[in-house]
Amino acid sequence: MNSLAFCVTLLLLVSCTSTNVKRIDLAKNSIEPICIEKNPKVIVEDFLPVLTAGISRHGVAYRVVDKATYDCKSILTYTALRSWDVTPYLSHAELTLTRNGVIIGSATYHHNGGSMSLAPTKWFSVESKMSPVIDELFSNMANQ
Repeated sequence: MNSLAFCVTLLLLVSCTSTNVKRIDLAKNSIEPICIEKNPKVIVEDFLPVLTAGISRHGVAYRVVDKATYDCKSILTYTALRSWDVTPYLSHAELTLTRNGVIIGSATYHHNGGSMSLAPTKWFSVESKMSPVIDELFSNMANQ
């Protein structure tokens, strides 16, 4: 194999993902409990269970609500998109945590390669993609 073909092959196999996380900078007890506003438009079946498991790992109290109400001071909203290439895969996700209407933490996961990418990471589980992102978002919380 010539070096050009090798380089092209290598580029196609490289993980093409990006994350951007603004860590929560408040003490744990100042945001609890978090109301996770359920997003009925998200069709990534295991996204919400992965999200709640990740929050639980950090010992943070939460409740899932259909619509955040006045008694929810800390609200986590999310969106998750899937793309398709032989099978569906998580291609983009966003988490935003607000406290009294002010963003106090956010995280984004994005697969940059698109459906033409041969990177095997695009077919990895939602858990393997989102757990590191969730862990980084909550990494400044007390009692990890």
